[in-house]
Amino acid sequence: MSSKILMVQQAFKLDISKVFEFFSRPENLERITPPDLHFKILTPLPIKMEEGALIEYKIRISFIPVRWKTLISKFEAPRLFVDEQISGPYAKWHHTHSFIFKDGYTIVEDKVEYTLPISGFIGDLVNKFYIERMLKKIFEYRFYTISKIFKQDFPYLDLDDSKPNITIA
Repeated sequence: MSSKILMVQQAFKLDISKVFEFFSRPENLERITPPDLHFKILTPLPIKMEEGALIEYKIRISFIPVRWKTLISKFEAPRLFVDEQISGPYAKWHHTHSFIFKDGYTIVEDKVEYTLPISGFIGDLVNKFYIERMLKKIFEYRFYTISKIFKQDFPYLDLDDSKPNITIA
């Protein structure tokens, strides 16, 4: 299987620094990850987000416990940060979190380039019928959960919390 790219965007009528602060705090991952994944950060908190930081997690995929370790390979506050899998369930995981302030809105873009450890016909089937669906479910859950959290924290907030546009190509 060749690499796939997942893209999703979300916009908030908030200052970029407030939005970036939320997304760059690893402890918020537990809040925005679907409960059925049993996501747990193993690295002692608080984690200083900076280039070179290593973060270790534990999740459950289809009832199978999986350890996952990522490296923050790029950190340019408040514009972007990148986490890359060092070890975990994928052959490759490269997740870029971009933040752009435009017309009074902070646009958050997630771009995930991933490759499964299984290639060929079987890898393509696993991706199409399981991984793509799982990733879309995770990012849809994040979209709605982040909207809910931001609405609670900033009651005046104007945001588009309609159905997220998630693409995988």
